Amino acid sequence: MESISTLLEPAIEIARQAGERIREIYEEGQFQEIIKSDNTPVTTADLAAHDLIVSALTRLAPEIPILSEEDADIPLSERRRWRRYWLIDPLDGTQEFIAGSGDFAVNIALVENHKPIMGVVYAPISRVCYFAIQGRGAFKRSDGRDTRIHTRDGSEAKREMVIAVSRRQQLEAVTQLLESGRNYRFIPFGSASLKSCMVAEGEADLYLRLGPTGEWDTGASQCIVEQAGGRILDIDLNPLSYNQRESLENPNYLVLGAPELPWNSILQHG
Repeated sequence: MESISTLLEPAIEIARQAGERIREIYEEGQFQEIIKSDNTPVTTADLAAHDLIVSALTRLAPEIPILSEEDADIPLSERRRWRRYWLIDPLDGTQEFIAGSGDFAVNIALVENHKPIMGVVYAPISRVCYFAIQGRGAFKRSDGRDTRIHTRDGSEAKREMVIAVSRRQQLEAVTQLLESGRNYRFIPFGSASLKSCMVAEGEADLYLRLGPTGEWDTGASQCIVEQAGGRILDIDLNPLSYNQRESLENPNYLVLGAPELPWNSILQHG
């Protein structure tokens, strides 16, 4: 894993540089919006971040292929030959960027043998970075200081379960999947990866994502969440897959905090 460790700080710096470029475009307010073939928006900020990240990662490790949301039309017949690859979302939370909420992030993951083994999530507006390497723990970097992060203790969640939800999610769809009789508090937020990091650092116990996402939305945060003591699973509590299907679309998924909680009964799945 030593060779992976040497990639971490450069990946954090690349995410930071991409985040600063996004921040510049965001603050200028001068960006173009395009609707892609899947009916989702992309902006000139997404594309600028994509170009910066791909160029920098190629210089850093030219032997490692790159799969980006903005260049994902690579058939499985080619991708299945990759033992290790970068999985990136140059701007996670494009709709939040357009709406001006500030809740968006840069995601860079390193995937090996279908599993994210390194993750970096950088929030351009707060300039906070979350990062992890498999087997090394999860950390939050803020104001130049690194703090190890952990999911919240299950005893706190038994008194009040904090659930991160999308601002654009119908709350009723979420509550229908939760066990009745518990005390729930909902926190609306933007970027999927930042909501996952809320679980990783103990600010929330659960994030339930309903609706389309891609593998680039979960790769980086999955490593961070797992190294903080949590899990990311589909709503039937099965692991997510990476680079194993022609489609790169995720199923509906859950980001779970304290492992000691009775998630099978809390979640009305299946």
